[in-house]
Order: sequence, then structure tokens, then C-alpha cells
Amino acid sequence: MASLKLRLASVWFPESLLKGELERISNLTTNALFSLLREKASDSTEIVFRSLKPLAGSIEERRAAMASNHNVLVESLAEAIGEEETLRLGRDVVFKIGLVIGEEARARLGIGDSVDDLIMAARALYRVLGIRFTVQQHDEGLEMVVSRCALSKWYTARTCMVLSATDEGVIKGLNRRVGMKFDRTITAGFPSCMARILVDEELSGARP
Repeated sequence: MASLKLRLASVWFPESLLKGELERISNLTTNALFSLLREKASDSTEIVFRSLKPLAGSIEERRAAMASNHNVLVESLAEAIGEEETLRLGRDVVFKIGLVIGEEARARLGIGDSVDDLIMAARALYRVLGIRFTVQQHDEGLEMVVSRCALSKWYTARTCMVLSATDEGVIKGLNRRVGMKFDRTITAGFPSCMARILVDEELSGARP
């Protein structure tokens, strides 16, 4: 049975907490990407830093500012080190951030090992980003279908490919026996995002 904290978080999240959690996620992901850019292309970091936007205003305005900052950093990385390395290194650093976010949420909310707890926790965390999803059962396993993603209004397809690794890290942090892999995204032109939710034995045969 899900903990009281988890059940509350899955159905109620006051705007002040939404803004605070968004600020934390934004700081963690933006700082990780900025550190990677500083390591790979230090000459461009001052210009990039000046172009980053502070998070202010409504929750929607703050999401837009975070997405804009992610776009700037991912595009700057692509110019400096190329598409392939940006995807490889960028996804690696934000996956680790997602892992920490998921692990902290697991401890804070008392998340158990059940799939129901995992989905309830993911729903609570995704509310911060303006994401709505359903989980469907198929013969090959579980599938998450994202019908609404606020960030897709601002993300480029490249930024989405990088930052989606944060989500994959969060799921792994929530439950180490579970992984998630995106197969399609709204920013790539699909009507919804789709990700496979995989348990350990399925992960061994999953695509990277």
C-alpha cells in the first residue's frame, strides 16, 4: 500500500511547491549542462551564461524559461562538439541528475517497490513539468503514453532527445529494478510521446 505522503503528492501539489521543485530541477539540469559546456568549450560559456533566463512569474512562464535555457545550452554544445557527442555526453549528465531526483523522491515520499507506487510517484513529479500520461499494458510490457507535455511547446527536437534522459534517470532512481526508454516524442512530430517501461529482465535486451 502506498504511503500517505505518496498518495497526497499524487493528487495535490500547491503552486508554491510546484515552483520550488521546478526551480530545483531547473538548477540541477542547467548547471550540469553548463558545466559540460564549460569543460568542452570554455570560450563560449560567458556569452551563453549571459543569455540564460531567470525563472520568474507563473509556473508556465518558469517552465518556458527553463526550456529556453536548455535549448541554448544544448545548441551551444552541438556547435562546439557536434550532434553525436552532444547527445551522448548530454544524455549521460542529465540521466545522472534524474537518478538523484528519483532517489531523493523515493526516500522523501516513502515509495515502495510496486509498479503502482512507481506510476503514482512519476505522476506527482511530472505534474511539476506540466506532463500528463497514461500507462498501458501490452503483451511485451508496460508503455507510458504522454498526451500532454508543456515543455514540448518550447523544446527543440535535439533538446528533447537530450533532456528525456532526465526522465529515464528519474524512473531508475524511483525503482532500481525498472528502466524507461523513449521510442517517440512530440517534438519529433508524433501526436504523443511513448516510452517503454522495462523491468530488469527486459532491460538486458532493450535498445540503448
